[in-house]
Amino acid sequence: MFENLSDKLHDVFKKLRGETRLSEQNIADAMREIRLALIDADVNIETATEFVNAAREKCIGQEVIKSVTPAQQVVKIVNDQLIELLGGDASELRSENKPSVIMLVGLHGSGKTTTAGKLALKLRRDGKKVLLVAGDVYRPAAIDQLAIIGEEINVPVHVERTSVNVAAIALNAVKQAAKSGFDAVIIDTAGRLQIDDTMVQELVRIRQAVHPDEVLLVADAALGQEAVSVAEHFHKALDLTGFILTKLDGDARGGAALSIRRVTGVPVKFVGMGE
Repeated sequence: MFENLSDKLHDVFKKLRGETRLSEQNIADAMREIRLALIDADVNIETATEFVNAAREKCIGQEVIKSVTPAQQVVKIVNDQLIELLGGDASELRSENKPSVIMLVGLHGSGKTTTAGKLALKLRRDGKKVLLVAGDVYRPAAIDQLAIIGEEINVPVHVERTSVNVAAIALNAVKQAAKSGFDAVIIDTAGRLQIDDTMVQELVRIRQAVHPDEVLLVADAALGQEAVSVAEHFHKALDLTGFILTKLDGDARGGAALSIRRVTGVPVKFVGMGE
């Protein structure tokens, strides 16, 4: 996920080797290069700046432990800072209700439908009885795609092809799931090429109708600097509980994860290859 960033940070730390102690000058030099490495990895500029400022504060005044080089000290500080920014321990899916409801949101092309199938397969392998919900009523191909995925992974799909009331479709699916003893419901929603009021209000209505345990933003790792704006809009409207980063096997450099985490405060739940 952060191979390129790791390589660049390694180069920064190599330059600190041979120093006998941390000084404000070598710390400043290292932090400047770390900031450039973060930006090059598509981390939002403001996020990168806040990150290095916090790391610099922790470095200044640090006594280098006997037998520990300045480079090792900075490595530890930067590593701890990255872990803190990403939220520390792994975050499991919430399942407070029966069935638990997971709502997937995001822009068009982010990989929501494929991710819904992957998530359903994971939960099924965990012993859960899962129902997928075709909530993208604007693209018949999206309904067909989810139906095909459901058939391939042996997970039923709730489809209402004659309705465009997605909130009602989602509520009907949750009620059906409750009656049939399902453990989890995954709602695939429609995306847009960009965020608009119509899209947001539809998602708000779905959230109000089914009270999901999880509202997960599915974000293309290639969002880069745009990740902050996209995450802010979705979080403000829907109070996200987490996010899933997709397409990490492409040219994306993973910086969107740090940016989304900083601006929303919600954890990354999963990362995916391809959509």
